[in-house]
Amino acid sequence: MVGDRVNLLGLPRTELEAFVAERLGAKPFRARQLMKWIYRRGAADFAAMSDLKQDFRAQLKLAATITVPEIVTQQQSSDGTRKWMLRMDEVQGIETVYIPEPGRGTLCISSQVGCAMDCTFCATAQQGFNRNLSVAEIVGQVWLAHRELADAGDAGRADGRTITNIVFMGMGEPLANYRNVVPAMRIFMDDLGYDLSRRRVTLSTSGLVPQIYKLAEECNVALAVSLHAPNDALRNELVPINRKHPIDELLAACWHYIDKQNGRSITFEYVMLDGVNDKPEHARGLARLLRGRPAKLNLIPFNAFPGTRYRCSPAAVIVRFRDILNEHGVIATTRRTRGDDIDAACGQLAGRVTDRTLVRLGSKLLGRRAAAEVE
Repeated sequence: MVGDRVNLLGLPRTELEAFVAERLGAKPFRARQLMKWIYRRGAADFAAMSDLKQDFRAQLKLAATITVPEIVTQQQSSDGTRKWMLRMDEVQGIETVYIPEPGRGTLCISSQVGCAMDCTFCATAQQGFNRNLSVAEIVGQVWLAHRELADAGDAGRADGRTITNIVFMGMGEPLANYRNVVPAMRIFMDDLGYDLSRRRVTLSTSGLVPQIYKLAEECNVALAVSLHAPNDALRNELVPINRKHPIDELLAACWHYIDKQNGRSITFEYVMLDGVNDKPEHARGLARLLRGRPAKLNLIPFNAFPGTRYRCSPAAVIVRFRDILNEHGVIATTRRTRGDDIDAACGQLAGRVTDRTLVRLGSKLLGRRAAAEVE
């Protein structure tokens, strides 16, 4: 809301149709026209919406707005990766990253200002947690990236798309902001929104098990799970939410998700930490967990950030780790590091966060805090 005006950015189709009918007394097809202008054409000015009647545009100007986050800084890597810091208020900032590849453009977006999951190898987690992003702030990242890439002259694919994939792998735990992330994903997949297939929208979670079951009932997208260890003892150290939802419980939720959504596989993310989780016995332990299951493993070279105690596993160790998994029947690939020269690589996003948490919470309270953020 801006004053008593409604921000139309981020309103799912049903809510936009209700707004148009109840607030403006217009037909539902006007909402469909608005969605095309906002998402397909990137319009933020009602005056530019030329196929809408002039009196309807005047009504919109009084009752509604299209408000997007403000860009504070933008950087471009030597490999073409782009990173934007977006202002959430006078203090807070989040980061969004665009990764171009031949025939593909992936936008990595944030769902929270900071993160409460406290994963020890992640720069975002070390910033603490402030708040959830609204639907408009989540969708606004995509809207802004489309505009900035178009202004920069990025040609995109033959079908005109510059952003072909959206991944919730930026700042925050998406399932801890469930009530805002799911409507945003529906806009990404709506044929009047960004019209992406469900396989091109990926939600990455550290493992909030109740919300995985809930997601299985409500929204069909690609699921990625931050695993990072083959056993509970090590995962408790690296991913503290594991103390609340251990590996067996997490994997049961993953297989349920695949069965319910008729999906092809779960992608499990595994950051490679030198001397911590990269030994042959760790690879064999992962194989025992995932062999014969609809699973792919994505090995992620650790990307350093100031103050971290971890180092990236040597390249030869990563190759051997991958080969052991493949030999044991688990599909494993190594993610190519992108944007590390502008701190845009996986695990490096930090933004600007004022931590609401006054003290570091123990594992029991961490689980409660994570649950409390879920709506």
